[in-house]
Amino acid sequence: MRHRELIFIALVGLPTLAQALSTDAQQPIRIEADSVLIDEARGVSVYRGNVRYSQGSTQLSAEEVTLHSADRKHVDKVMATGAPATFRQRPDNQDQDVRGQARHIEYQAEGGRLLLQDEAHLWHIGNEFAGNRIEYDTRAETVKAQRDESGAERVQVIIQPRRESDVAAPPAMPDPTP
Repeated sequence: MRHRELIFIALVGLPTLAQALSTDAQQPIRIEADSVLIDEARGVSVYRGNVRYSQGSTQLSAEEVTLHSADRKHVDKVMATGAPATFRQRPDNQDQDVRGQARHIEYQAEGGRLLLQDEAHLWHIGNEFAGNRIEYDTRAETVKAQRDESGAERVQVIIQPRRESDVAAPPAMPDPTP
């Protein structure tokens, strides 16, 4: 592989998929695949065949991963396909990973939007979301799920009860006696 191609790979590594550990961006990127096609002129790199991507707490597995970088320095969009494609990442201040899987995963860096389509499933802080299409706004931490167009597959949600330790205690009332 030429030196320029290695630099391109390092510059367009997958950005964080969720509000990941703040140290993830400083970690080295490691990609394994059966093949890679890099088109520097278009700012596109395509990894095919048992693709494994890791950077810090971020893990991505798919049959094919395509990275788009208009300026050749930052990733604009990541598309992954598989049966299923999967990701996992540890957010700051969390003791559980955010995990997801679908046949098609797309991440748009500018808006921080993660889209899972076709047999989509998302696990977030113990809660589960399943449906044909799941949109996860990583910045606002909102989830929107939809059934398939035929209506045969409905959205399924499992929400875990909050523990006492998860709920902040209300502030103590001041003592009115002098």
